Amino acid sequence: MTNTSPENELYDGDIDDGLLPEASPIELKLTPEFCGVRIDKVLSQLVPEYSRSRLQQWIEGGHVTVDGQPARAKTLALGDETIVIHPQSAPEDTAFSPEAIPLSIVHEDTAILVIDKPAGLVVHPAAGNWSGTLLNGLLHHFPAIASVPRAGIVHRLDKETSGLMVVGKTLLAQTDLVRQLQARSVHREYLALVWGTPQINGKIDAAIGRHPRDRIKMAVSENASAKPAVTHYHKIAAGSIDGRPVSLLRCRLETGRTHQIRVHMQSIGFTLVGDPLYGKPHLAPVFPRQALHAYRLGLLHPSTQKDCDWTSPLPEDMCKLLERAGIDAAAAVGAPA
Repeated sequence: MTNTSPENELYDGDIDDGLLPEASPIELKLTPEFCGVRIDKVLSQLVPEYSRSRLQQWIEGGHVTVDGQPARAKTLALGDETIVIHPQSAPEDTAFSPEAIPLSIVHEDTAILVIDKPAGLVVHPAAGNWSGTLLNGLLHHFPAIASVPRAGIVHRLDKETSGLMVVGKTLLAQTDLVRQLQARSVHREYLALVWGTPQINGKIDAAIGRHPRDRIKMAVSENASAKPAVTHYHKIAAGSIDGRPVSLLRCRLETGRTHQIRVHMQSIGFTLVGDPLYGKPHLAPVFPRQALHAYRLGLLHPSTQKDCDWTSPLPEDMCKLLERAGIDAAAAVGAPA
């Protein structure tokens, strides 16, 4: 399953913790007015606190009985049955639970955490990834962060993008970080290996919205719902893989839109090496993920208002990829912007 979590997207809404309390069986005695009505529709009317889809899941799972026998959604009620529902939790109900997930912590104090996220770690629980996320690990590492909306997370990285993220440990710190991101004052640099040879420097100023035909993808768009997005890039090295030219870029974000770097580079003809969603399918096997690393993070500390700056070394898999391309990773990353 392709994960479509944002590369660096601000949250724009609160998240309910979704926890389902321990629930006792619900017993219902039907009356004649329900005669001829499907069982699932009966339940959606009598137990409106649960969604119809969830009630149907419980029926299919054998957690609803009619006169002691397993219910069937399409069965028509007679109007005098006794229905018993045994509420069950869904995976998402326990998504916001602490889990002992190893975290690579670059910096921690009373206000913030800076995490070096490995490729493969999902930031936030969502369909297909209800557990084992960075959020679950944060709740285990610092239980008090449960009192902060979204466990202090203010921006995200794609599952297969590695690198630096900042988390607010208090409501005041989180609010300050969100304001800095909205003001575009947070300094974020990425290292990306792309197919082709773009010009030395470039600025891509193109709004991004949902792809008109493929809902799991984003695209440069002139639609009114598209959000402004600006990416600056600088080519710092060049090489080749299997005879095809590649370039190592340092990308700086002004904005943080879903898949921003991946979409912007595709829009000018230079897709990321290994990108399974925006790259060319026949080139995807070269690298098992998009070659993208959040390399540098700079911001004002929410408590002290002092400038802070962190860098993260390239992970081993990208170092090996650059070596394969004939690029000296240490020299290239240390090159001036």
